[in-house]
Amino acid sequence: MGQILAAALALLVAVVIALAVHAAALGAIRRLARRTASSADDMVITRIAGPTRWIMIAVAMSFAQRGVALSGWAAGLWQQAAGFVLPGLLGWLAIAIISAMRDISIARSDISVADNLQARRRRTRVTILTRIAIFIAVFLTICMMLLSIPGIRSVGVTLMASAGLAGLAVGAAAQPALKNLIAGIQLAFTEPIRIDDVVIVDGEWGRIEDIRLTFVTIRIWDDRRLIVPVSKFLEESFQNWTRASAQLLGSVFLHVDPSADVQRIRDAAKTYIEASQRWDRRFWNLQVTDAKPHSLELRVLMTAADASTAFDLRCEIREALARYIAEEQPEAIVRHRLAGTVDRPGPVRDDGEGGPSSAGTAN
Repeated sequence: MGQILAAALALLVAVVIALAVHAAALGAIRRLARRTASSADDMVITRIAGPTRWIMIAVAMSFAQRGVALSGWAAGLWQQAAGFVLPGLLGWLAIAIISAMRDISIARSDISVADNLQARRRRTRVTILTRIAIFIAVFLTICMMLLSIPGIRSVGVTLMASAGLAGLAVGAAAQPALKNLIAGIQLAFTEPIRIDDVVIVDGEWGRIEDIRLTFVTIRIWDDRRLIVPVSKFLEESFQNWTRASAQLLGSVFLHVDPSADVQRIRDAAKTYIEASQRWDRRFWNLQVTDAKPHSLELRVLMTAADASTAFDLRCEIREALARYIAEEQPEAIVRHRLAGTVDRPGPVRDDGEGGPSSAGTAN
């Protein structure tokens, strides 16, 4: 009993010393980080503060245990606990470092700017590769923890040995999950989609909100979420409006009467487009794209910096031109004309006997 109390006291002292040393070291590092202009070091410190604290506690307890002679079941329990906890703490530290690197890269990839193609490419690749790295770190950590326990060491050995043949080992039941996992890795390098891309999938317009290893979350225009398997983007066709650039060309269609003064409507469109803050000053035009029996089809093209701005610009110009036609050129409103012949009665003459008589009637 006295041996156990002595060991407990030694471990308690070791924990207190470890916490004090960790707090002092972390405080000194934070003060140094505040002197730098970059926020990267602050992100790293924030991420690793938790795992390093517990690693120092584990190391201090390990040194304290060496100074206390444990025997019997206590020594065996300590060995098993240490072998199980230390790999977990090291895995936690590895995940924290990976997450810190991701945070730094995302902080340097501002997708709120107008031309955010490179930022979206970097953020997409970092997001996917980070999740792959975390998956590998968790897998290896679990394997090392299992290897430390004699009773189930064979399970850890099996997992480690089968890591390269996981797709064959899991069988047909896991094929969809593995298919999407491999597709997620392909997605990181082929980049058919990126974070914040504007896409149309299954007839739904939205933005890529998140890319996981096995599925993609699309934020629909009305704030719904469409969950799509990653493999769909590699096997099926879809529309990506911002694949090469965020800039878009918007269109507005109008139907006017064939007698409408198209030049006046074109001048009005020029006035409205040039006055709009949503137009990016690259290009616009108005053309007659079709002539139908009762109307002319006018198409207005105009450019905008991104998909959302292009949609708002289209609505603005459509409303402005509709108001202009109604107020300034009502004759341009489409009208349906009817043309035909009217049967008229023949000439009528008076036969002199008190009544009219049709011409050409024989007596």
